[in-house]
This record gives sequence, structure tokens and C-alpha cells, in this order.
Amino acid sequence: MSGLREECGVFGIWSPVKSALAETVYYGLYALQHRGQEGCGIAVCEEGVITAHKDVGLVGEVFTPEVLRSLPKGNMAVGHVRYSTTGGNERRNCQPIVVNHRKGRMALAHNGNLSNASELRNELEMSGAIFHTTSDTETIAYIITKQRLRTDSIEEAVLAAMNVIEGAYSLVVMSPAKLIAVRDPYGFRPLCFGEMPDGSYVIASESCALTAVGAKFKRDLEPGEMLVFSREGIRSERKNCGKKRHHSCVFEYIYFARPDSVIDGVSVHGARLRAGEILAQSCPAEADVVIGVPDSGLDAALGFSRASGIPYGIGLIKNKYIARTFISPGQSSRTDKVRIKLSAVPETVAGKRVVLVDDSIVRGTTGGRIVSLLREAGAKEIHFRVSAPPFLHPCYYGTDIDSEDCLIACRHTEAEIAQIMGADSLGYLPAEKLAVLAGHSGICKACFTGKYPTAVPSEAHKDKYEMKIKENG
Repeated sequence: MSGLREECGVFGIWSPVKSALAETVYYGLYALQHRGQEGCGIAVCEEGVITAHKDVGLVGEVFTPEVLRSLPKGNMAVGHVRYSTTGGNERRNCQPIVVNHRKGRMALAHNGNLSNASELRNELEMSGAIFHTTSDTETIAYIITKQRLRTDSIEEAVLAAMNVIEGAYSLVVMSPAKLIAVRDPYGFRPLCFGEMPDGSYVIASESCALTAVGAKFKRDLEPGEMLVFSREGIRSERKNCGKKRHHSCVFEYIYFARPDSVIDGVSVHGARLRAGEILAQSCPAEADVVIGVPDSGLDAALGFSRASGIPYGIGLIKNKYIARTFISPGQSSRTDKVRIKLSAVPETVAGKRVVLVDDSIVRGTTGGRIVSLLREAGAKEIHFRVSAPPFLHPCYYGTDIDSEDCLIACRHTEAEIAQIMGADSLGYLPAEKLAVLAGHSGICKACFTGKYPTAVPSEAHKDKYEMKIKENG
């Protein structure tokens, strides 16, 4: 993986009886750890009282056995794993966000990025709102709270807020009496729910988290849909469905999601196999072995091997005890971690022409280090193949690409990038084949084409709010 960063994962559970739900959320967040490794949190509702714990770090680091035991039993709980696409990596930006307001309390977990966050935050600040975080999730919390003061229920407030906020948001909202799941009208980010044998209902960013806690997958939420879980049962509200064309993020299939997840009826593993097959057809290479960059490049490499007839091999071994390279806050740290994270298998690559399959190239630095590892292990030729098109434009919906300045494909041709990385050739997945990869045409590919489904935000830098704080002293 060459420098891309993901956003977050959300999890929620509603139970008909009071029980130790924090433990269930803990396992659900473990299954979603790949979606965010900077921070995490759990909030539990016990008879209307919400208790939360959150901090920077991995799930197993933040939630020790002592911390889990300190959280009360309840009938609802929400959880979150975070990577910061807006706002720095600080404890105050961890989620869920817990809000106290005139009509009660609310806990909110958010996956995605608002494209109109700056405008909304400016309006709120000018009206007297005081922000405690630099995350756009707090903006959502303010908007919902503002609407709650005007409406008769929390679900009406959330529906009203959906008419104000724009962009990518999969939300889990917990009030003293209800658990609410919301997917934005574009369906940028995934959200699904399932049922456990004891009658509990579980909401998660990916179906793999449902499996991890023993829940049976029921279905994905439709773009624009809101589900309300309460003692009255489950209620679906579809007033905002069909208002926008479906634009699910294609990179969920290429990289973000776990291969055992199914998103909008499409197997992530199957999508990556198709990507490799497309690569073999559109960017063939004469080689002796096909290898993938762990983990998300492995399935595409297998697809390339099957379609090309070139044998598949294990050419890179991943250290399972280090976080994804993108979690490093600086480029020098990211580069240093490559050798710690990956090592080459000389028996597979020595003296051979190698097809190396990865899911993307952002800056090109990580890819260059991987090529160097293979050269040192004796690879005779290295043909780099990418299961995504070249990144040419920023993403405003939750992927941490906020500027074209960091995108190597904006400054160099394919031949030049291959030379910079030390590869013998380079080939990308054709952008026009993305719908084939995902299995449907309702995808967002703005980072490749520059055609955005929403208005482009006036301020898009990841640390824009931190920068404003510094400017104001």
C-alpha cells in the first residue's frame, strides 16, 4: 500500500435486555481495526445514562480488561475506530462524541467526511457555538442537537440534519431510548445491520464485524435510509432515499474493506479478484511469478495469476504486529516502517521476472521501497501493476488525499513513475473498468476522474481547523 489513508469504522448494538454490551462492541471494533488505528471509543447507555471511554491507540491498547469492566451494563452501546481525515490525532477528537443538551444526551459515531463542514462550522461559530474538537463529527453533533430543539424526537432531528449536512456520512446515533443508524443519500460509505441469536441488533461499517460478534447479516442500509431501533422494534425511514445517485466509494472494494466483507451485495474478495483479472488483460507482462503486496494486493495478484497463467507466489511477508504504513504521521516515519513491516522471500523472486501487484500508488515512496526489497532479494525484473487507476484529484469524502501536491501521478508519466520507483514497467487499472470491478455502476471515482458528485469544498486541508487555531494564537 503506497501511502493512502482511510477514515473510520462505526459499530452499534441494541439489546432487549441489560447486558455487558461493551465486550461485544470491543470485538466488533477489533474486526474493524483496519479502518482506523489512531484512536477508538465505546459509549454505553444504562437506563438513559451514557458512559463513555475513548483514547488514542489501538482497540486492545485503549480497552484493557480493567477498562472494559469499568463500563456499565446497558441495553445500547456504540463504538468507533478512527483515522483522522479531518482534525488531528488527539484524544479530544476520538469518538463517540457524547453531547449533553436541553432535551437529553446523545452519543454519535461517524464514518466519512462532510464536504460542507467548513461552511457549517463557520455558521455555528458565528452564532456562538463553542467547539471542543477539530473534527467535522462535532459539526454533525451540533446540527442534530440544533434540530432536536425544534423537533419532537431524535429521529426527526436526524432527518432534518440530513437536509443540512452534505457529503459522506455513515452514522450511529444513541439517545437515552433509541439507537439510530443513518447512511448518507449518496451511499459513499458502507453501513449494514444484523441480528444476534438473543434478539439483539448490531450495526456496523462492514459485515465482517457482524460475523465477529455472532450476528447474522440482514442487509445493507440503502443510501439515504435511517433505521431506528427501540423497544417498539425496528423502523425504517426512507424519506431521503433516491434523492441522489448512488456513489459508493470504489476504494472500499480496492483497499479499505476486509476481503471477507460484502458491501451492497458485492463480495470484496471477488471485486479484488476481478481487478487482477482486468489488470492481466489490460496491462500484460512476460514474467515468471506474480506476487501481491500484503494484504489488499494479494487477492488482485491471485486474479492476475489466474487470468494470465503466470504462477502465483508468496514474495512478500508482512509483520502482523505493526500498524498499516499509512498510520505514520510523517513521510520519513512511513518510509522507515516499510522494512519493519515487509520482507521479501528470496526463494520466490530470486532470478525471476516478477509481476508485483499493489492496490494503489499515491506518493510512490512506499512502492519504491518495496521494489528495492525485491531487487535486494534477487528479482531480475519487476513489473509493477496497480489494481486502481492513477490518483489525480483530492478526495473530499473520507479518504486522506486533500491535495494534488502529494500525488505522484499529477507530476509524472507512467514511464517516469516506473523509473522513479526502480520498476521495469508500470500499469494501472483502466478507470473505465471500475464498474466491472465493483459489479455495479453506482460508484464514486472522483479521485481518478475529477468529477465530484457534490460541490467541492472551499477548504479541504485535513488540519484546517488546527491551522485556524494557530493563526488565531
